[in-house]
Amino acid sequence: MEVFIAVLVLLIGILASNILSRIITFIPVPLIQIIIGIILSSLPMGIHMTLEPELFMVLFIAPLLYNDGKMTSKEELWEIRSPIILMALGLVLVTVVVVGYVISWLIPEMPMSACFALAAILSPTDAVAVSSLSERVKLPKSIMALLEGEALMNDASGLVAFKFAIAATVTGVFSITHATTSFFIIALGGLFSGVLISFLISKLSSVIRRVGLEDVTFHMLIQLITPFIIYLISEEIGVSGILAVVSGGIVYSITAENSEPIISKLKFVSRSTWSVVLFIINGLVFLILGLQIPDAMFVILRDDAVSNLKLSIYILVITATLILLRFLWVYVFWKGKPNKDKEEKKNSRLFHSLLTSLSGVRGAVTLAGAFSIPFYLNNGASFPQRDLIIFIAAGVILVTIIMASAVLPIIAKEEDEEKEKSTFNEKAFIKVIDTAIDAINEETSDDNKAAAKSLIYDYRRIKSENLSNKEEIKLTIQDRRIGKDIFKIGMEAEYIELKRLLEQAEFPSEIISIVKERIRKIESSLSRNPSLGVYDNINSTKRTLKRLFNRDTEVNNIDMECIKKIKIKTSKAAIKAIESQINEENRNASMFVIEYYKTFIRRLLINDKKDSESLNKQKTELQFKALQMARNKIQNLLENNKINRETANKLRSILNYMEATNIGEELFLE
Repeated sequence: MEVFIAVLVLLIGILASNILSRIITFIPVPLIQIIIGIILSSLPMGIHMTLEPELFMVLFIAPLLYNDGKMTSKEELWEIRSPIILMALGLVLVTVVVVGYVISWLIPEMPMSACFALAAILSPTDAVAVSSLSERVKLPKSIMALLEGEALMNDASGLVAFKFAIAATVTGVFSITHATTSFFIIALGGLFSGVLISFLISKLSSVIRRVGLEDVTFHMLIQLITPFIIYLISEEIGVSGILAVVSGGIVYSITAENSEPIISKLKFVSRSTWSVVLFIINGLVFLILGLQIPDAMFVILRDDAVSNLKLSIYILVITATLILLRFLWVYVFWKGKPNKDKEEKKNSRLFHSLLTSLSGVRGAVTLAGAFSIPFYLNNGASFPQRDLIIFIAAGVILVTIIMASAVLPIIAKEEDEEKEKSTFNEKAFIKVIDTAIDAINEETSDDNKAAAKSLIYDYRRIKSENLSNKEEIKLTIQDRRIGKDIFKIGMEAEYIELKRLLEQAEFPSEIISIVKERIRKIESSLSRNPSLGVYDNINSTKRTLKRLFNRDTEVNNIDMECIKKIKIKTSKAAIKAIESQINEENRNASMFVIEYYKTFIRRLLINDKKDSESLNKQKTELQFKALQMARNKIQNLLENNKINRETANKLRSILNYMEATNIGEELFLE
């Protein structure tokens, strides 16, 4: 029961961190999650979870790196293969040697092999942390590609170096020849095993589909367990499980592209399932990291043998050495093109090196490796300075994350921010609409083909209107945002009309109350804070549950024709109110909303036909699914640094507006 409660609390912590990140925008999600983890661990009845390194690696790191390998552009990866090898292999080995000697100079009582072990576990960067931090930072595409490629490979090289340094400390024996040979066998063997196992699983899945078993759940389960199978088999035969899952992910993406088309439903389910799995795993990684930090650091902080000031100096000096060494390495081996445009400072060697060095954030792999250090040597003695090594590893992780989140947004700030914002608006708007159209296509069947065709036409019309004149795109999007305010004017007029109808007793009071409540639901959708995107998922879930359990049980007991008559009257009142306040600034938006009300009235008048009712319901269902996928796309663009928060909020406002009109149809076109 305790384990269940701990997992439940961590999942709630993930939700809380994402809500807080929308409110406290200047703190990145990973840092919020680490802080929540520290708080949960520090409470009197808090969570105290022992970190099992092997379990942590297979349960969290394996699926994350597998997905990274799957999603990484193979063309980009091959294009920058030389810089990636230099960073993931060359820089790691240089870091082990240089930082190892620096640690030995700082802490003479620590054996040299233990110093190298600490340097090795500090050498790999954290792909998850860098990706999450980049949400608030506009890093150049070339740097992000290099960071992602490096993070895919350097975990393996750093952990292999760490393994040999630990073995040398435990046994007191070290052979450079044996270490070098073993390193290449482990690395190349990991790459080969990942390719082979992933290829075999892909072929097996293809054969199973050909014999007629196309069950989506079955094939989705195969996808989910693949990274764990690859990692465990590779580790069991003595090669790198980390490199195996990376190469396995790359092979999967290649075979998926070249094999026969998978059923569209599997693609949709796969994308949705992996989205949820990765969301949870990413959050758990940083929460667990936060849970470990207090226990890892308090042991040393309470030790009177070492002053806290000296401990702080150790962490700062080691962190500074890591950043400086990384800066010099990138600066020396930088292969960028000469800067022909004086305004594009991001092409300069100095600026490129600075951004890359500060983006080298350490994370969960570093701490997991530190915790894997054995307690005793072969001779029975305690492992030298084990607690201190864990303390320094935790400190460097915190400092690098804080530095990256504080400094990177400042130095990577766009010079022409306003220009970029308008460009992002255009590109993002088109991507979001295309995502909605793709979602409708994937949900289209013979039964709802007419509804899907009608809805796709609406979305394409919205996109073509915005593409008709690139100079007017900003104004068009602004019109849609103004439309939300115009809509509220119309609803205020509807409330006034309802009050008049109630006073004159033209309709039963209970029917008027139902209409008023439904209009309030539309207003609530329009008024929702676009920055709190998590509410969209909650509302979507609520609507689904309502449909499953026969939403609005009173529908069978009320007069829908009476409701429609009232809605027609309130809609006419809304049109009159909107027409009375039209000016040059809001003319386009006002005419759009008026046309919406007029169309709605026409649909109410003809909605007594069964075919029309069925079409409306199908269209409403498809619209909700399309909007949800569009919202997911906005979040994806935000998390991958394609848009900033302001642009995301603008796009969410537009979707809220579109959803409000959809809710109106769902509530009144029964």
